Amino acid sequence: MTEQSDTRHDDSSSFRGPWREAEEALVKLGASHPELAGTLARVLGVVVSEAARTPRFAKAMSKALTHPEPQTTSRPADRPRRSSRRAPGVIEPFAVFAEVGEAGLRSRLGELDLEQLRDIISEHGMDHDRLAMKWKDPRRVVDRIVERVESRTEKGAAFRGHSERTMAPPGETGVPKAEASPS
Repeated sequence: MTEQSDTRHDDSSSFRGPWREAEEALVKLGASHPELAGTLARVLGVVVSEAARTPRFAKAMSKALTHPEPQTTSRPADRPRRSSRRAPGVIEPFAVFAEVGEAGLRSRLGELDLEQLRDIISEHGMDHDRLAMKWKDPRRVVDRIVERVESRTEKGAAFRGHSERTMAPPGETGVPKAEASPS
């Protein structure tokens, strides 16, 4: 029986320090702001009474006031998570296309392995139908890259006007050569 009373004594003594500190802080606050000190004392009294009366409330308060511990078992299988980020592409396909055109781009892409091609597809969002990343044939992936580069390069051309190749030189009729009638 003496062990139980010793245990209870140790438990209650562990509360005395923080209670004394809280009481001293409320007394100090009461000297300068008596209304606030009284309000805080009433709030603390209600919270403590409710925690003593309701185990569920006490548990919720304890959980809310303790520091969250890092979750150690976030996944049931504990397998390492695969990163969804790929490496950046080794070449910039739009810059290569602008410099050397389609044939040059195909040539440069032909020098890369399948994973490097997939990196380019991923970096530039060229897998709109979610198929290209599954393809095993590098030529097929190269075709997708070239097709998407050409498509994005030409996008908005209607708003930029006709390209210089199809426009008549200044001072002429202004009708594009491709549309001019053979008269």
